[in-house]
Order: sequence, then C-alpha cells, then structure tokens
Amino acid sequence: MLTYEARTRASADAVWPLLAEPACWSRWAPHLRGAWGLGEPEVRPGALGAVRLLGLVPVPARVTAKVPGRSWDWRVGLVTFRHRVTPEPGGALVGVDIAAPAALEPPLRVSYGPVVAALVRNLARVADRNAPD
Repeated sequence: MLTYEARTRASADAVWPLLAEPACWSRWAPHLRGAWGLGEPEVRPGALGAVRLLGLVPVPARVTAKVPGRSWDWRVGLVTFRHRVTPEPGGALVGVDIAAPAALEPPLRVSYGPVVAALVRNLARVADRNAPD
C-alpha cells in the first residue's frame, strides 16, 4: 500500500467537505474538473459514476466504502484509493492510501505517487486557509 499524508491546522470537520464532496474537489485537485454519479453532496457507498480528468477524460469509478466524516474509498480499475481525515490536537491529518496489485505498486509509486503527494499537501493548504489562527 502507498500512503501519502499531510497535516493541517483545520479541524477534521472542516476538511471533510473538501474530501467528500465532489463539487469541492477542484479546489485542491485542479485536474479533477467535475464528477457525476458518485453522490451528492457527498460521495455515496455503492455509487458508480465518473470523474472528469483534465476537463476531457471521463474516468469510471465506484465508491466502495465510507465512514462518514472520516474516510471514503473508491475503486478505479484495479486500484483502490482511500481518502481520509483523522482528528489531531490542533488540526487534522489528511491522507490518501493507494492499494493495487503488487505488480502495479512500483509503477504507481513512481508515476502517480508524486502527484498524489502534491495533491494531499495542497488539500492541507486549502484547508489551512479557513483554519482559525
């Protein structure tokens, strides 16, 4: 499993909408330009839909699990992504975990891993903008 994390001063409750509401994703993941069929306002377990990548390419995805206010998973092809937020003193820890067949993890680590790491840091920065000082 590949894991990418960042800390934010924002509370887990403040981060959750950024993480779980498709309408908010482009605020921290600018390559995601819309989604449909995944749930509204929040992702819904069992939902099958797609996310629009770079405004052009629809990528099919299925929401496979959700712990309200804490985490949700989706499966894209052979890969499962867990999006999570954990409360911590003075803020929260945000993270994305990627689970894939063993043969896919090394290429994912090199190709998409740096992108996910940057997106998680960006999510924390966006959440920080609204956090109390």
